[in-house]
Amino acid sequence: MTKQLPNILTLIRVALIPVMILFFYLPFEWSRFIACWVFVAASITDFLDGYFARKHGSYSKFGAFLDPVADKLNVTTALVILLQDHPTILMMIATAIIIGRELTISALREWMAELGERSAVNVAMVGKIKTVFQMMAIGFLLYEADLWFLPVYNIGLVLLYIAASLTLYSMYVYLKAAWPMMKE
Repeated sequence: MTKQLPNILTLIRVALIPVMILFFYLPFEWSRFIACWVFVAASITDFLDGYFARKHGSYSKFGAFLDPVADKLNVTTALVILLQDHPTILMMIATAIIIGRELTISALREWMAELGERSAVNVAMVGKIKTVFQMMAIGFLLYEADLWFLPVYNIGLVLLYIAASLTLYSMYVYLKAAWPMMKE
């Protein structure tokens, strides 16, 4: 069971996506709160599946494929519903940057793997920091309502813009690492 736990957590993350969408669009005052916590739970499974995979040495080809796909599905779905909810130019730019980077780096990793140079584009620390800001931003934006005196949505927007900036920088880091192979 512990060998399969990371894959189970990843599958749960994928299964939570339609749950998040459902709660986001339900016409109840509390539904965004639940959508936010579903996203947070899915984000926590991202951390936990990696933790358990390392702790138990339970890596699998299926998990190596599904984990990044689940992350991208979770984030892009949340960003698309947030953009639909608040279709502003700044939200569009941040969403396009984040989704565009994910597509670019996924394609880059696939191409580098074909060249046998996959390790040249391993996950960098800036990518992990970007992910933390991104998850916090999306959680705040999904929650939306002010909490006591805190303007939660505005804080989420600031975090999203920071995440988008870190996204651009992390893409630069990955592309710079791959550049020597691209020039050939």
